[in-house]
Amino acid sequence: MIGGAQGLGVDTSATIFGNAVARAGYYLYGNREYYSNIKGRHSYFQVVFSEKPLHSISSTVNVLATFDAETIFQHFTEVTDFIIYDKGVEGTNLDMVRSMEPEIAEQVRELLSKNGLGDTVKDVISYLEKKGVKAIPINYLELLKRVADAYKLPLSVVERAKNIISVAASMSLFGFKLDYLKQAISSLFKNDLFIKFNTMAAELGYSLTENHYKLPEISVSKPRIQVDGNTISAIGKLAAGLRFQSYYPITPASDESTYIEANQNLDMIVEAGELRKGGAVVVQAEDELAAINMAVGATLTGARAATATSGPGFALMAEGISWAGMNEAPVVITYYMRGAPSTGLPTRSGQGDLKFALNVGHGEFPRIVIASGDHEEIFWDAVWAFNLAEKYQTPVIHIIEKTLANAYSVFDEDHILGKKIPIERGKIVKPSGDFFRRFEITEDGISPRAFLGEASMFYAGDEHNEEGHITEGTENRIKMYEKRMKKLETADKEIPEEQRVNVVGDGNIVLLTWGSPKGAIIDAMDELKDVMMIQVKMFNPYPKNLMRKLLQGKSKIIAVENNYEAQGAQILTENTGIFPTNYILKWTGRAITREEIIEGVKQIVEKGEKKVVLSAGA
Repeated sequence: MIGGAQGLGVDTSATIFGNAVARAGYYLYGNREYYSNIKGRHSYFQVVFSEKPLHSISSTVNVLATFDAETIFQHFTEVTDFIIYDKGVEGTNLDMVRSMEPEIAEQVRELLSKNGLGDTVKDVISYLEKKGVKAIPINYLELLKRVADAYKLPLSVVERAKNIISVAASMSLFGFKLDYLKQAISSLFKNDLFIKFNTMAAELGYSLTENHYKLPEISVSKPRIQVDGNTISAIGKLAAGLRFQSYYPITPASDESTYIEANQNLDMIVEAGELRKGGAVVVQAEDELAAINMAVGATLTGARAATATSGPGFALMAEGISWAGMNEAPVVITYYMRGAPSTGLPTRSGQGDLKFALNVGHGEFPRIVIASGDHEEIFWDAVWAFNLAEKYQTPVIHIIEKTLANAYSVFDEDHILGKKIPIERGKIVKPSGDFFRRFEITEDGISPRAFLGEASMFYAGDEHNEEGHITEGTENRIKMYEKRMKKLETADKEIPEEQRVNVVGDGNIVLLTWGSPKGAIIDAMDELKDVMMIQVKMFNPYPKNLMRKLLQGKSKIIAVENNYEAQGAQILTENTGIFPTNYILKWTGRAITREEIIEGVKQIVEKGEKKVVLSAGA
């Protein structure tokens, strides 16, 4: 784990560390936690790595690399092996850490007192050493001065290189070659001077420690990808043929749109046909209602169009989504879910908006809702979302939680690149006359679709007839309402239920989940007996028949979710009448860890707990 004040390069250092570890042949998973402020507050990045693919973080930390005192106070109970820290903060006491929230400082003070400790960093270090943790003090200031003098630079310019020093010390502890770190530095920084002085900082840090873990050398037979959730969603959209994306800045959704803007003509090794020609247009709108309306308008011209937002922004889009439902517009909304209600926890995660996503917008109209559980799923679900939207001519909401958006993982490149991207555009026709009946009533509820500019056609928010003309007649209302709603019935018949659910294992104890908890469950399954994971990927239309079949006769159904009400399980009950027997829930905004799943299941199976509430993470 790497921690320090926001703005001092925590994210950068973790990315470099992960890149270097990936170059050494290891799979990894990294989770980023940060406050909703620009600079100064505590942030940290936890990275786990292994010879086999990983999908979650851990509750414990082997090596804690710190830049400041607050990280030590907040995370000292998690460290098992090594702590790397700034020797200059040893005399810092808790009251001197002004950036820490008073209630958190009080909790830390109580914890220190409980363990018989004073309130200085030196007291904490002494405590850790007694517990067998090896402390590695680094005089960052002295090393940074050496770097600054070597390149005749002000100290302020090289200050952030302290994160490279701590990363290098960590790399040495794990026994990774310094060359991997140098390569990672060169790949991240484009400025030659930055590369040079950061490389010197890496050399200085690497020399401070020795190989402790004796990790095996791994040869990699094929290329791998290191990517975060925002980026892989953007790449998935581009691969699917995205032509227009609108957005209004909001955490944690904005990074997706800025990536698309910077890489709109990304050279993908895919086969998306004519949809890829010309790249994508990205527009930062004046607000979220404008963003959804722009995206909906773009779909009417035949473009594959989307918007991306989070909870507060999604709430403002409700009117536009309802308009899209009335006009059968195939718009994709990527919903980055975070801690709520209201502004909530802007930079933390959550699954509390599922029922909102399923019911957003006034009135009854079809909408398809899918949720991804890992980074590979995000890519393919982004493609799937466009295909579903165009085939069934309805809004598709693609849920990605902040946990996945800001986390990164490494997986084999051939899982996504070089594969043929399936493109389904549905009932697209070329009009034969000057006027087109856009809302023609059909047996499956799906009308032939032509694009604006090809013929005259009408769209309106009011109820309309097959031609799009506004009418309030009762007979027409019945026909058009049934026509729209029938599309969801058609989708339910045509989309294989096996495609809407992911099943791992065949045990008698079911861990029922959706979204990001999938990763912690999969990583925990090696240490759990008689378990089965059922991950729901599509909530509307719901795979009710398959769920009844999968859950029949199971001894326990444990709902595992990042919300208070177990909303995913509530949707199960609404559709099947089946209730969970137990719950493992977390709503702190932090990711569920592998150990929390293991302990939670044990408390339920061995101790008979009905509900286990999780709380790991600072």
